[in-house]
Amino acid sequence: MAKETFKFQTEVQKLLELMIHSLYSQKEIFLRELISNSSDATDRIRFEALTKPELIKEDSELRIKIETSQNSRTVTVHDNGIGMSRKEVIENIGTIAKSGTSELVEKVKKAKAGKGAKDVTTLIGQFGVGFYSVFMVAKKVVLITRRAGQKTATIWESEGKGEYRIDKTTRASHGTSITLYLHDIDEEQGLENFTDEHVIGRIVSRYSDFISYPVVLVGEGSEEKTLNSMKPIWERSASDVTDDEYAEFYRHISHVRDAPMETILQRAEGLTEYKALLFIPSEVPFDLYYVGHESGLRLYVKRVSIMERCEDLLPRYLRFIKGVVDTSDLPLNVSRETLQDVRQIRQIRKGLQKKILDTIQKMKGNEQDKYSTFFQRFGRALKEGVVEDLENRERIVDLLLFSTSTDSENMTSLENYVERMGTGQNTIYYMTGDSREAIESSPHLEAFRDQGVEVLILTDAVDELLVQQALTEYRGNPLKSAGKGKLDLGTKEEKENRQKELDQKEKAFEALLEKMKVVLDDRVKEVRLSSRLTTSPACLVSGDEDVSPRLEKMFHPEGDLPARKRILELNAEHLIVSRLKAKFDVQESSEAVAEFAELLYGYASLAEGAEIADPAGLALRLSVLMERSLEN
Repeated sequence: MAKETFKFQTEVQKLLELMIHSLYSQKEIFLRELISNSSDATDRIRFEALTKPELIKEDSELRIKIETSQNSRTVTVHDNGIGMSRKEVIENIGTIAKSGTSELVEKVKKAKAGKGAKDVTTLIGQFGVGFYSVFMVAKKVVLITRRAGQKTATIWESEGKGEYRIDKTTRASHGTSITLYLHDIDEEQGLENFTDEHVIGRIVSRYSDFISYPVVLVGEGSEEKTLNSMKPIWERSASDVTDDEYAEFYRHISHVRDAPMETILQRAEGLTEYKALLFIPSEVPFDLYYVGHESGLRLYVKRVSIMERCEDLLPRYLRFIKGVVDTSDLPLNVSRETLQDVRQIRQIRKGLQKKILDTIQKMKGNEQDKYSTFFQRFGRALKEGVVEDLENRERIVDLLLFSTSTDSENMTSLENYVERMGTGQNTIYYMTGDSREAIESSPHLEAFRDQGVEVLILTDAVDELLVQQALTEYRGNPLKSAGKGKLDLGTKEEKENRQKELDQKEKAFEALLEKMKVVLDDRVKEVRLSSRLTTSPACLVSGDEDVSPRLEKMFHPEGDLPARKRILELNAEHLIVSRLKAKFDVQESSEAVAEFAELLYGYASLAEGAEIADPAGLALRLSVLMERSLEN
């Protein structure tokens, strides 16, 4: 097959242009990314060789080799890992086969413009595009690779200017060699002399000392020098490892530039033995709350990498945790399909889960500012745990923080909310919505503001499931939506007096309420007077046992089921409602009652941000009303 020329995927081309023409610090990270990729490729062949030992018989010493040339200004990174076929080269190098590429390009643009985004070196690994960092230092890149088990090799070359070329070639053994033709030295722009042995040694020591394969530098006279210690960092005593070393290992496995928020070490002995080195990230992965987010810890068996993402080691709600687990109690040939049924995995999962929750609980008790930052970033995931993890539900509930109607800056725990409840209050009130602003402007909170009753402000999508399916009470105090059922605030005496007054008004309004119910029968199941409204004329509420409209929309986003009927509540003290009653008392058959019933229903729908089923009809009624007002 003759040499072929291909165009880069659009997103790749945009990314390359931004990298090549922008000024970024720490260009040295290109070597970290290449070594990391080589390490992963070596892990893969080591794993595949467990069932196909013939794959590495031709070259049994697995290692990564770096060669430099001062004269030609080149750096070459060799590995004898799994290698790639021609098809895999096109798939892995020519495209970014991952959701969120547009978001990546936008973030890199912001970094270029200095608009608060992080350095591109953070974004490179986070989005899984580490290979492209080579174009920050190289004017041309040549890759030669041969897939283990195949005879033909592939050569890939590009200047990063919109296209790349592929052809057949030869390579003595499986693996990959990547040669970078470097730009001229320009230290002000971060372009060091990357052909210098001391520079290479410093970069490897800083970023890749923990790689479990020899990283060998070929010096003058073909003399070889191993640059890394090779001992897995989780095997070393914690007293011998610095925070910087843990942080660098975290960056290696997470492909980010930030240090972790928290490092978690665990050595378990007994029925199941394992070592774990885990990290709580300092930043939220861009796709953490996307359906397609790939999570899981790296699983090693006797220091052999078995799985890059083992989802069975942690529950889904702890998917933000990064790290590795190494155990000697599993067979090396364990398969992904049978993993979840392995007793040792279940025991490791339980131990890790407890250790992580213990660490988070300790942070909450001892480092409140740090915990507040943690919860703002990963609290949504913990809320999922309340819904999913029955065994640890109570523990997780005590870790939750909530915004409230009385404090727009600080969050509170349920324990502290209960401590602040006033005389006669035994219910924890909450309100769900798309934003704090929408909830604060809701007519449902009018009585709560007037009486100084605190309401939890819930704006995460998971909050609907949380309060309707899992968190229905806390230490004997029921949770109740401010937009559901009848309101019951105040002391026992205040409640009795308010209900007595409301009963008297409802008798006076009975005929009007029945008339409005007839007009709105296809949309409401009841029209009644409200004890929650003080300034608005009307609002829509749900029954105590009804699914909220927001949750209903989540379950049926296409609107394929008819909406549940709501309850229309009227404020008897509002001028519109009182004058409507006076008009009705004079002329029960008045068409104005029907018109105002529709208008009040439309008003209540708009006030809670709901979609209007007949916006043209509502607009027409408002137009007629304004005309009459001007005529009068």
